[in-house]
Amino acid sequence: MTDCAPLRVNDIARAIEQVAPLRWQESYDNAGLQVGDPEATVTGVLLCTDVTRAVIDEAVHRGYNLVVSHHPLIFHGLKKLAGRDEVERMVAHAIKHDINIYSAHTNLDNAPMGVSQHMADKLGLSDLEVLEAHDDNGVTIGSGVIGSVIPMPVCDLLRQVKEVFGVRAVRYSGDTNGMVMRAAVCGGAGAFLIDRAREAGAQVYITGDVKYHDFFKADEGIVIADIGHYESEQYTTELFKDIIGKNCPDLPVELAQTERNPVNYLV
Repeated sequence: MTDCAPLRVNDIARAIEQVAPLRWQESYDNAGLQVGDPEATVTGVLLCTDVTRAVIDEAVHRGYNLVVSHHPLIFHGLKKLAGRDEVERMVAHAIKHDINIYSAHTNLDNAPMGVSQHMADKLGLSDLEVLEAHDDNGVTIGSGVIGSVIPMPVCDLLRQVKEVFGVRAVRYSGDTNGMVMRAAVCGGAGAFLIDRAREAGAQVYITGDVKYHDFFKADEGIVIADIGHYESEQYTTELFKDIIGKNCPDLPVELAQTERNPVNYLV
């Protein structure tokens, strides 16, 4: 986009979808415009991982009428807006205050410059390859990435992960006495890629939402590290800010200050 005024909701959606087309989302997903008017003029954009009432109120307070999130506010079809649950209440609250909500979820996960690659960049991985790759008209897309690490003890990499992602505690399984030269990452719930990460040669696999029995797969020669769902995807907002900023640097775009990890730790 070269003409930055006025910008419509559709213009912001188009900029994001140039990087992460909606056709790249998984079949269960509901990415795209969640609430609002695609022709509405954008006054400002507030970025978040999850849409909450606090985030909507922050947008209202700032005078921004577009919220861009990673996780869709609406995953399943709504038959009524009667305030029966928090999703219905937030949708009604957004409509009442003329707040538009747009989400880019698994389409951004699967994008070549998407969530997992951003995680890998944060950790300094190089020679990146997609773990579960698919071809879309000559473009390689898919879930998770694997890359090379400057050789270091496994424990040092886990400490680095803890620091980079601000993790209170890393849940892990496997032998941490060895060295790591190849590591794999996947934002969000990535346990489904444990076997693929091992087959691809990763000594360490970093993701979120690993179930108890999945940790036993570490016996097969890979260290599995669960840093939490939110923690693994928290920097997705940086991707949004970069995408929107490149297309229209004069538009106010900010990370939500009211966003919080819904999972707390008693230490």
